[in-house]
Amino acid sequence: MREAAKDIDTYLAAVPPEPRALLEQLRKTIRAAAPDATEAISYGMPTFKHLGGLVAFAAFKNHCSLFPMSYAVMEAHRQELGPHWTSTGTLQFTVENPLPAALVKKIVKARIAENEARMKEKNSGRKKQ
Repeated sequence: MREAAKDIDTYLAAVPPEPRALLEQLRKTIRAAAPDATEAISYGMPTFKHLGGLVAFAAFKNHCSLFPMSYAVMEAHRQELGPHWTSTGTLQFTVENPLPAALVKKIVKARIAENEARMKEKNSGRKKQ
């Protein structure tokens, strides 16, 4: 069992070259869509956070995954996700069949909007008290 990574750079350094390149590009795409997000390792996976978790990603033996952390966002983009949607919270992809950058940006922006709306609702509830 390998030691848990302390940051995304360390995580990526342990991934084989081809999927690493794919995940490095995914990271850049996420960063472009969420420039104010912070990077972290959560549950052993690279994670982006902005008012809570936005998305996470990981490398596995035969595929990579993007975790949008929102069933509602996945459902809203169901048609575009097509063959990548493999379970309630996971989008799987391979080096041969990567996620389109435009789709990743849509998912990240939708997650930002969700988190900001949740935070606004939470804060408006506090002011009423």
